[in-house]
Amino acid sequence: MAVNLHYRVYPNSNSTKHVFIYHGLFGMSDNWHQLASKLSKHLNVITVDQRNHGKSPHTTDMSYDAMADDVSLLMDNLNIVEAFHIGHSMGGKMIMKFVDLYPQKVEKLIIVDIAPKTYSPSHTNYFNAFKTLDFKSFKSRKEADMALASLEKNIGIRQFLLKNLQKDEHGYSLKINTPAIEAFYSDMIGSITFKKTISNPTLFVYGSLSDYIKESDIPLIKKDFENVQFKKVEESGHWIHAEKPVETLKIIKDFFC
Repeated sequence: MAVNLHYRVYPNSNSTKHVFIYHGLFGMSDNWHQLASKLSKHLNVITVDQRNHGKSPHTTDMSYDAMADDVSLLMDNLNIVEAFHIGHSMGGKMIMKFVDLYPQKVEKLIIVDIAPKTYSPSHTNYFNAFKTLDFKSFKSRKEADMALASLEKNIGIRQFLLKNLQKDEHGYSLKINTPAIEAFYSDMIGSITFKKTISNPTLFVYGSLSDYIKESDIPLIKKDFENVQFKKVEESGHWIHAEKPVETLKIIKDFFC
């Protein structure tokens, strides 16, 4: 059953167009705040917390179909018939399923650094950290960061993961629903099966330093997307919108505007 997602609106009173943005695994709508603020000079922007992430409801049911239904409900609640959509990583796979189920609600879509293929598991350490670290015992985010450093050396990734912490009266707790997300993980990294060929205009954006989309994936993608373009962002890894914000903004404007 669809749930009412938490979202943030960046309005533009001069535009009738809307673009929805969806984060990746362990992310939230805030991850796109800087880019959404700039993009709102051209379009109405809605950033979304997907189910079991951020401030959106927790539910034991988690699948791409269910997540797509959440987006459809959100559009209905906002009285938006058709929109642009951007999805990064897990969010990119979600909008692949969304456009398959609700093609009439998608004017154009941008899929950021993810393909509809199966991936090898690469987040096991993070699940283990979320399950084993006693966040209630930490008196500060610095303490949590030090504990997480034994599992993840990259400070940028640690800071991204620690955005999932929220302060409460007993220390810290997690915003995300770790058990539900972990139960979904094997399906999350699995391939997307389409009911039909996607004809909606689609742009796949990928980083030259990322392994998520390779040149060899392009023929596979073209089998499912008949009206598709590709854009490689040089000197960027998986987090294109954070690593190359100026280039990412231009790519989005050029495709949507």
